[in-house]
Amino acid sequence: MNENKTNINWFPGHMAKTKREISEKLNLIDIVYEVIDARMPISSKIVDIDDLIKDKPRVLVVTKMDLCDVDATNNILKRYEEDGYKVVSVDLINGNVNNLLNATKDIMKGINDVRISKGMSERAARVLIVGVPNVGKSTLINRLVGKKSAGVGNTPGFTKSLSWIRVNKDIELLDTPGILWPKFENQDNARTLAAFSSIKEEILNLDDIACFILRKLYELYPDKLEERYGITELDEDMVEAYEMIGKRRGALSRGGVVDYDKVSDIIIKDLKNGYFGKITFDR
Repeated sequence: MNENKTNINWFPGHMAKTKREISEKLNLIDIVYEVIDARMPISSKIVDIDDLIKDKPRVLVVTKMDLCDVDATNNILKRYEEDGYKVVSVDLINGNVNNLLNATKDIMKGINDVRISKGMSERAARVLIVGVPNVGKSTLINRLVGKKSAGVGNTPGFTKSLSWIRVNKDIELLDTPGILWPKFENQDNARTLAAFSSIKEEILNLDDIACFILRKLYELYPDKLEERYGITELDEDMVEAYEMIGKRRGALSRGGVVDYDKVSDIIIKDLKNGYFGKITFDR
């Protein structure tokens, strides 16, 4: 069972188009919400975002805190705050987004104070919402609006075009499709994005991703790896690990031979379904 470490790159045409359209509409925008996933707070941060949004005030909105290793994630979020970012965690399960609304109101007060000083009237905040695919943007929008307004799909590339959504009298949101960047310099980050479903499965080598997940768990959460699969050591070529998981989970083909494709599928689905508990792959 050998990993085929092919470089991952996925930058379909609609992502390039989205970036172009964001640039064209940037002069309408007051504030940017950059949404990141708490389980991968470094990997899910858009690499070339500063080129895209220039000097617009930004809030780093952290989703899926209920699924992450809180200590590991908070270490990274603290570093973002030290770098000057406004970081806000949101609870999308219970719909508590008040801290995000308050942060938006604070930023917008400064913008409206400038408008008033120039003899202009106050207006609603125009907020651009961006993030990599599948970090919870649509769910966040639905929580902000208080009803189903944005379609929610857990396939990367679900949202296809930019659209304005009115949240309330104080906020108008410009929703955007999930975006990545043309070249992944850090393939570890690319594999983390792939493991957490931010990159389309069809373009991936699933054995490679499954082996990556096993190695990450062995490095960071060996207890969870043992608990789920009974694995205490990882062999270099993963054959023993795959054999153990296949027999334990009944991933067998005719004659009782372990079906490695099924094993890869099990590992990826176990991560997707949260069966390893609260984990963060970035450090």
